[in-house]
Amino acid sequence: MTLSFDLTTEAARDALRARATPAEKPSLIGLTRAELGAALVASGIVPERQAKMRAQQLWHWMYVRGVSDFAGMFNISKDLRAELDKHFTVARPEIVEEQISSDGTRKWLFRFPPRGAGRPVEIETVYIPEEGRGTLCISSQVGCTLTCSFCHTGTQKLVRNLTSEEILAQLLTARDRLGDFPDRDTPDGAIVPAEGRKVSNVVMMGMGEPLYNFEAVKKALLIASDGDGLSLSKRRITLSTSGVVPEIFRTGDEIGVMLAISLHATNDDLRDLLVPINKKYPLKELIAACRAYPGLSNARRITFEYVMLKDVNDSIEDAKGLIKLLKGIPAKINLIPFNPWPGTNYQCSDWETIEKFADYINNAGYASPIRTPRGRDILAACGQLKSESERMRKVDRLALEAMMIAGHGEA
Repeated sequence: MTLSFDLTTEAARDALRARATPAEKPSLIGLTRAELGAALVASGIVPERQAKMRAQQLWHWMYVRGVSDFAGMFNISKDLRAELDKHFTVARPEIVEEQISSDGTRKWLFRFPPRGAGRPVEIETVYIPEEGRGTLCISSQVGCTLTCSFCHTGTQKLVRNLTSEEILAQLLTARDRLGDFPDRDTPDGAIVPAEGRKVSNVVMMGMGEPLYNFEAVKKALLIASDGDGLSLSKRRITLSTSGVVPEIFRTGDEIGVMLAISLHATNDDLRDLLVPINKKYPLKELIAACRAYPGLSNARRITFEYVMLKDVNDSIEDAKGLIKLLKGIPAKINLIPFNPWPGTNYQCSDWETIEKFADYINNAGYASPIRTPRGRDILAACGQLKSESERMRKVDRLALEAMMIAGHGEA
């Protein structure tokens, strides 16, 4: 008997998709302590009176010791571990590719499972080792909506936001790969070193605009900075935005991390071209939001990122405009030599021009380090990250659902 399916209604597709697709076990990574306890109680494997204690146990194993399998949680009974494994997961994402640059920079291509009716997605994460520190550049979205004209990531259309789990998974997996978690038998109280971490700093400067995924980013960063877990100092976490003005104050008030602004121009006409979100939130509004950033002081300066584009924004007149624009704001100005990528029409400013620009800003009283390009040979440098994930067209999605259904036996 030949079976046929009417896929013209969303209800029919939802019902058939549920039958065709094996249910993914939910991850416990990325949940707050309260959510973690509630999930354990809702699953029926932990009584409510034990929820807080069990949640704290799991929190310790996930975020202090970096365990990615319930079997490794040796102070939890074998029976409970089996029940946890039946209902949940703490596994890491698939590593599709790991590249190591000649300068030691590492880039990972992670694959996350599909959410709803779509295909798996891939994102890139970069680790930059330096003298006395190691910085992990984390992505917040698959693709980006902002289409900044000098940025390779901006050529990949937005597919979807990452979840708090997927944001944290980048940090957890990087620490796994770098051997940055303590050994299983390390005694309690001696397992979070004050110095010597391979991942000492986190920057939300990977794929996507973090403030267009505010809630997931907030949850992930609050977990990353929790003193009883991953314990990263908020002074060592920097969130970079292209200028989503309404969320800037919330970032300081609700997350409390360091702020970086992807600036790149000192007048609206040029910034409209380089960073098109400027048409919605022009420089006057952006700078006002920076001046009002909670906790702003000489000890908590805002970093302004400025990519050096030859004959576009690299003149001494541009430097003068930058000083005038930022007057009175405790700031550091990071000068970023443009990192080329296939198909770009921009060129990097000459080194002599960059040094003159930096000298002018330094003489005006602002720190203006020139960022050393890292990982260019593996397209891991600033503005070069991109994955091959694309949003699935409706016709392709329907065809995939039909194929999935057809491959799962009789109705």
